[in-house]
Amino acid sequence: MGRNLARPTRSIYLALACLSLTLHLLLAFFCLSVLQTACVLPSSSSSSSSFNPRTDTREHQSVSSPSSSSSSSSSSSSSHKLPTSSRNDEGHKLNNTSDQKGTDSVAERDKDLIGAGKVIPKVKGHSALEALFNHPLYNLPRPEPHQDDWLLRVKTTEDAGGVGSEEEEQEDELHSDSQWQSASQEEGFDRVTWTSEAETHPPWLRFHLGISRWELYNRKDPNLAQVTHYLATQRILGAVQKTGGTQLKLLISFPNYGQALLKPMRQSRDSETDVNLFYFSDFERHNAEIAAFHLDRLLGFNRIPPVVGRLINVTTEIREITTDRKLSKTFFSSPVGNVCFYGQCEYYCSTEHPVCGQPHALEVSLAAMLPDLTMAPRRSWRSPWRRSYSRTKLAQWEKDPNYCDKVKKTPPYNHGTRLVDVIDMAVLDFLMGNMDRHHYETFEKFGNETFVLHLDNGRAFGRHSRDESSILAPLRQCCRIRRSTLLRLRLLSLAAFRLSDVLRESLAQDPLAGGAPLLSEPHLSALDRRLATVLRGVRTCKNQHSDVLYNDLEGYNGEWDQQPD
Repeated sequence: MGRNLARPTRSIYLALACLSLTLHLLLAFFCLSVLQTACVLPSSSSSSSSFNPRTDTREHQSVSSPSSSSSSSSSSSSSHKLPTSSRNDEGHKLNNTSDQKGTDSVAERDKDLIGAGKVIPKVKGHSALEALFNHPLYNLPRPEPHQDDWLLRVKTTEDAGGVGSEEEEQEDELHSDSQWQSASQEEGFDRVTWTSEAETHPPWLRFHLGISRWELYNRKDPNLAQVTHYLATQRILGAVQKTGGTQLKLLISFPNYGQALLKPMRQSRDSETDVNLFYFSDFERHNAEIAAFHLDRLLGFNRIPPVVGRLINVTTEIREITTDRKLSKTFFSSPVGNVCFYGQCEYYCSTEHPVCGQPHALEVSLAAMLPDLTMAPRRSWRSPWRRSYSRTKLAQWEKDPNYCDKVKKTPPYNHGTRLVDVIDMAVLDFLMGNMDRHHYETFEKFGNETFVLHLDNGRAFGRHSRDESSILAPLRQCCRIRRSTLLRLRLLSLAAFRLSDVLRESLAQDPLAGGAPLLSEPHLSALDRRLATVLRGVRTCKNQHSDVLYNDLEGYNGEWDQQPD
């Protein structure tokens, strides 16, 4: 009897076990399908901006010339594509072709570093940057430029004036529309077919032809966006170490004969300079070069060549293509497998201070090169407020409070705008914390009636916790400042146009901003604090002197002139 009862019980238990197993399998399949659906990332469009649009890393998109320039460099909206080191072109793979698995792995790391697919959330309402550039202070009328006000110009047949033999004149007629045609067969270089028409010129040449007596570029020029996109996307054809200077920098060549100055990432973006380190021994920072360009533009100076951030491949875009034997000999693989190099220079060029990829990807800044010195010679001037570059000695201006009286009597500071040009540069340097301004340059063609170039800003943004008041010595000792500069500084101190806010928005347009901010919040806060210090210094000067303002705005009586310091 017991045996007869046990049989149906076992059947029931077996049926229940089968039912339970079936339910578990169904539940497992359901969970798996949900997880797979959740892991599919939605496609996102790259955020648009004016002067150097943020770009997606998945493909390379060519630049199209805008049909018209907008009233603000922030008002145009376009989408460009930023190439990563994992390109489809031959010779631009992130790793050797023999290790495809390694290539895919590093490509994913590159995307993580750039922030591929990330979209910066838009601020509700209008753009503070766009509103700033639409302000009348950033749209002041310029005098109509004459031929002599341009640094370079295209020579036409009419310029030749019929000088030369009949044979030469016939040749000119044949090639009047193709002065710059080249049959260069150099490996990697494009066949040049530029003509006198601006539409045929590459962006770097248009930048050179746009340099005037008053500024390096016109902020409204649509070519500014094309230059920065060009720097961020052009295929790198060559890399050699640039001579001169104290730290490592490379000269990069592009297929259409363009060039750029590369400064590599030496330390993390948010690291602060050691308080015990002298200013002339500090690392140069790639993000400082990028931020300096944006800040110079926000101040309305337009005196720093366009700079953009880029993620490059140390192996395929430097090591494998360089013709610089001295540079090539400094490459090595670190203990953790990163590709490193250190070059040859005065500071930080040793195995103890290498530049390393992760393992191949490296953040760099690329600055547009100025015209060759043979075409547009520049003059180097020793800054009157140059530091002693000594650990024990002080410069003359640090010991003599009346030092500016001597400077005002010395050419070229005794007339024209040179003195207020140097003070503009001091304001820029103080806001950035840059103590390394020993020389500056001007274009020889324009003599003393021109602007000052704000070059080499790699030692800026080193310390946010300390404001170096000695940088403002030119302003405090001379008590002189441009009226337009003062009005823009006042404008940037208002809540609607706060300097830190507009700079944050401007820097967000750079391709490297997807991974992390190019400037940390403490650095941005320091800008507002330092701006207030500059305005207090001007107010102190006004209380002591009557001729503080250099009026470069004759006839302009805008409402912002009445804003308090």
